Amino acid sequence: MKLYPLFLFMATATVLSPGPGVVMTLTNSLRYGMKGTIGGIIGISVGALVVAAISATSLGILLATSAVAFTIMKFIGAAYLVYLGIKLWNAPAFHFKEHAPHEASFHRRFVEGISLQLTNPKAIFFFLSVFPQFIETSSSFALQFSVLVLTYSLLVIVVHCIYAFFAQRAKIWLTSEKGGRALNKAGAATFVFFGAALATAKR
Repeated sequence: MKLYPLFLFMATATVLSPGPGVVMTLTNSLRYGMKGTIGGIIGISVGALVVAAISATSLGILLATSAVAFTIMKFIGAAYLVYLGIKLWNAPAFHFKEHAPHEASFHRRFVEGISLQLTNPKAIFFFLSVFPQFIETSSSFALQFSVLVLTYSLLVIVVHCIYAFFAQRAKIWLTSEKGGRALNKAGAATFVFFGAALATAKR
């Protein structure tokens, strides 16, 4: 795979760029700590695998060639992201000392992460539009697909763990009344922005 270095660079830039998944990781880190964030991060990573798998199937081809299917998909995703934004906007300011262990279960955070990633415009557009360009027709599709997708998923875990770590370092401000409210609003605005971007996206 001659283009692997370029893929690594583009995938890293995509994962690093702020988006719904990053917002979720930051908020989970502040609410539940590093341990309570792992489930969501793995969910986001597995979600990337699912999105990639779909892009390689007939559904991926359908979404790439059918205007109707693409439109339905993007509006469902957009509605979900806007819903998350409204929910976060109306949520009380974060308070680090207010632990909710029953809400920080690995399973619940995992499901939340994978559900979000399935509607994440960054992942959807990356695997439907950018990803195919790195597949060489002269080589084994299965091997290339596995290496590239696993690379992306591992990058998700590494980058989001870094985000969670730095969120912990900045928790004194972020979890103050002012900082917590600002984080809520910024996160909510991000969700709504990406929802609007997905709804207005054209192929």
